[in-house]
Amino acid sequence: MTSTDSADSAAQKAPAKAPAKDPWDLPDVSGLVVGVLGGTGPQGKGLAYRLAKAGQKVVVGSRAAERAVAAAEEIGYGVEGADNAETARRSDVVIVAVPWDGHAETLESLRAELAGKLVVDCVNPLGFDKKGAYALKPEEGSAAEQAAALLPDSRVAAAFHHLSAVLLQDPEIDEIDTDVMVLGEARADVEIVQALAGRIAGMRGVFAGRLRGAHQVESLVANLISVNRRYKAHAGLRVTDV
Repeated sequence: MTSTDSADSAAQKAPAKAPAKDPWDLPDVSGLVVGVLGGTGPQGKGLAYRLAKAGQKVVVGSRAAERAVAAAEEIGYGVEGADNAETARRSDVVIVAVPWDGHAETLESLRAELAGKLVVDCVNPLGFDKKGAYALKPEEGSAAEQAAALLPDSRVAAAFHHLSAVLLQDPEIDEIDTDVMVLGEARADVEIVQALAGRIAGMRGVFAGRLRGAHQVESLVANLISVNRRYKAHAGLRVTDV
């Protein structure tokens, strides 16, 4: 057998290479229960409203169950309210939309309830002074990395940072023209979050790297606040050429 024959024989025996996965081929997430910690605040309430309006089952959480129930009734669309621990227990995916100054304490207190869950952190560590908003850098690097450090038994992703709470909560707005930057360590988890973002009319979830890049994404909110103040707007982001 010649060397050419050997090469041809080896090529025939080699398994065919699978085609590359379409990055926009995302999973069906319609059956997942989404919990929102901080669901009584503007950002959390807005996300709960948009996801529930899209047909997602949503539970909003608060430290006080009665506040969560009141917020759920206000949102409508079948949203339910519970305290944070019950919200975490009942949910498949948990969005963290609590204030930065309560971020660590809230997650530490829910470590057991969040074990095994996909936790999506959308908290932006910011400071404010007479010059405006500026980014803070947590010891762990970002809010999302702090969440990952505090929740070793959870799968942590980062997303939904750049959304206007005003637009999210406005029932007169049918679509929100924006992309959602999604960061995480596991492709399957990132794609779940991308798919959830895509359920909201006008939105698209875009993979933006691993959690180590979350600080840049969180920090950009300070710039968007400056944009909004100058132009009296509710600016978001669009990623071009993808």
